[in-house]
Amino acid sequence: MFRKRNLVTELLRRADLGDFETLISRTLWSRAVSTHSKSVLLATDDAGMGSSKQTGMFSLAGELASLVEESAHVDDTKPRSRMELKRSLELRLKKRVKEQYTNGKFSDLLKKVIARPETLRDAYDCIRLNSNVPITERNVSVAFDSIAEELSNGMFDVTSNTFSLVARDKTKEVLVLPSVALKVVQEAIRIVLEVVFSPHFSKISHSCRSGRGRASALKYISNNMSHSDWCFTLSLNKKLDVSVFESLLSVMEEKIEDSSLSILLRSMFEAQVLNLEFGGFPKGHGLPQEGVLSRVLMNIYLDRFDHEFYRISMRHEALDLGSQTDEDSPGSKLRSWFRRQAGEQELKSTPEQDIALRVYCCRFMDEIFFSVSGPKKAAVDIRSEAIGFLRNSLHLDITDEIDSSPCETTSGLRVLGTLVRKNVRESPSVKVVHKLKEKVRLFALQKEEAWSLGTVRIGKKWLGHGLKKVKESEIKGLAESNSTLSQISCHRKAGMETDHWYKVLLRIWMEDVLRTSADRGEEFILSKHIVEPTIPQELRDAFYKFQNSAAAYVSSETAKVEALLPCPLSRDIPVFFGDVVAPTNAIRRRLFRYGLVTAAGYARTNPMLILQDTAQIIDWFSGLVRRWVIWYGGCSNFDEVKALIDNQVRKSCIRTLASKYRIHENEIEKRLDSELSTIPSAEDIEQEIQDEKLDSPAFDRDEHLTYGISNSGLCLLSLARVVSESRPCNCFVNGCSMAAPAVYTLHAMERQKFPGWKTGFSVCIPSSLNGRRIGLCKQHLKDLYMGQISLQAIDFGAWR
Repeated sequence: MFRKRNLVTELLRRADLGDFETLISRTLWSRAVSTHSKSVLLATDDAGMGSSKQTGMFSLAGELASLVEESAHVDDTKPRSRMELKRSLELRLKKRVKEQYTNGKFSDLLKKVIARPETLRDAYDCIRLNSNVPITERNVSVAFDSIAEELSNGMFDVTSNTFSLVARDKTKEVLVLPSVALKVVQEAIRIVLEVVFSPHFSKISHSCRSGRGRASALKYISNNMSHSDWCFTLSLNKKLDVSVFESLLSVMEEKIEDSSLSILLRSMFEAQVLNLEFGGFPKGHGLPQEGVLSRVLMNIYLDRFDHEFYRISMRHEALDLGSQTDEDSPGSKLRSWFRRQAGEQELKSTPEQDIALRVYCCRFMDEIFFSVSGPKKAAVDIRSEAIGFLRNSLHLDITDEIDSSPCETTSGLRVLGTLVRKNVRESPSVKVVHKLKEKVRLFALQKEEAWSLGTVRIGKKWLGHGLKKVKESEIKGLAESNSTLSQISCHRKAGMETDHWYKVLLRIWMEDVLRTSADRGEEFILSKHIVEPTIPQELRDAFYKFQNSAAAYVSSETAKVEALLPCPLSRDIPVFFGDVVAPTNAIRRRLFRYGLVTAAGYARTNPMLILQDTAQIIDWFSGLVRRWVIWYGGCSNFDEVKALIDNQVRKSCIRTLASKYRIHENEIEKRLDSELSTIPSAEDIEQEIQDEKLDSPAFDRDEHLTYGISNSGLCLLSLARVVSESRPCNCFVNGCSMAAPAVYTLHAMERQKFPGWKTGFSVCIPSSLNGRRIGLCKQHLKDLYMGQISLQAIDFGAWR
């Protein structure tokens, strides 16, 4: 019965609810008809059969159980996505881990779970799924049996399974990375530790948990910021040292009783291959310097802070000493606090009426956000208590200490690479004012365009009339001894016609005027310097008075205009909401840094991509657009991102291809119309978002399974050489045995200060990887560009 109940739950989770209900209704109806006919026959044959047995044949539980068995049988034939396969592998390991739970602790996890060939093989398959390599291939070079034996005997040498990469610049930065064998061991340990600790993580943590991630964290922050008064962030900064590591082991020993596992982790720490760092670079972006165990170890360690936050929240919200509320009364602050933490809703009164102070916190890895609804003193006290716990108890440093700022006046806070701010939703009166202002602005713009068009038309007629009436004697008479015409008359070539010379003189005169009027054209000179002075003064004054009045009305404050509206419209209560904004200014700077636009913001050719194939160039630009569509689809300024796609990214791709083939841009668009359609225009982006959500399975959007992949940035590769038979090369991606047709050079274009902006590019590639050459097959090069894999899937030690 328990197994059938799990199957029902699994079916409800996978299938769409409407389809599932339709399927149930149809199946139960058909079965009811068949069962009814069977019961009639049975009643005829055996009149003594009880009605209770016949009624039991119509039980919903039995029908659902048989339906689930049929559905499960059908679902087995459907191909599963790689994230579904990864989840099934992790569930298999989860069963092995739970078998080791005795007396309130997990024991002997290394010898009985991790040091098993089947566990290491499942961990290796998880690595291959992250690298988008089919796990059906059994061409595996990893010796699982020998690794398992060495782990069981305590003879596994961590140091010999690492390699170091030294930066070629002045910093001489050293990056220690694990070999494939050590990476398999770390992946197995990661899954085991998540099974042990993940159920106990606090709900304010949006990392390393199924169903939570960057998107859920931003949604939580924007919802709570709408009714908060003060907000601030805390940026951690600390590399893993002895004090932090020993404290981490002590936390792990509260739930795990396994000295051999602690010894193995200590050897990894001494070999500097854990790659655990608080701050320094954004987490979850698929950067090679983030270790396999980094996310689970960081969440285990910072879980102490998450639970400390609840104590801080209780002290300020529920146990306010200035309040004299009886704890046993229906409006008790303490009782309301416990109900709110348990997710219960107040039945008779809103929480705001009972508790004036609210504290909200959200943590994604090492980025922490706070918002407080209440007085500034409470926000300052909460911030100081949080900083004190992080420094004194967790031995972590805090950088960029910014005081609590009011949510309404601040321009926004940098959270998870985006800008989060509190805005006022437009009330009906404000919408009326803005709509009226827009109409006035458009009407004034139409009149200005009509005025300019009319004066230019008059100026062109004046030029045509002068060209018809001009004579050689008139030109000579105009040329006085001290005029510009007399100075340039010597430049008239022999045999030059009079009308031609007249045009030359006009062009020289206009160029002289243009020197004093920057960024002006010939039409502006005709309109302002020739025609308008001849128009009657009354007409000119009336036109400019209207334009000035319209501009003053459009630029006037909304509050002053609202005062002129009727009273019912001016009594609207302001409604606040949390606004998530894409960092468009930072994106524009990165487009210039990566060579997609000029300093003035115009699209240009990217010289590093010209030598790659046409499909690879288009995939590179498509991958950038795909990241923007997924990451910024819900931002309020998504229209600005659309403009960047149309005006910069798409045009840069076309100009790069035109430079590659040395033909005109229009010709490139005609030849590669179907290929360029993979870079959607602004009109197709909304449909692209909907298709992305509908086509991809639910597990493919789970940020716990896609950690390090879904938020990985685009890196810049240039073609180093083509692989030949004399110099062969295989693909560097973990688990891939395909031959690499080319070798590429990795370029580290920037190193942002933590916390940085999320711009679609890899912002913190370590300098030790700058200029490194990697071999990639065509499929994995496309996956890297399109965001299906990250740099963590590449074995940089393949050419040691």
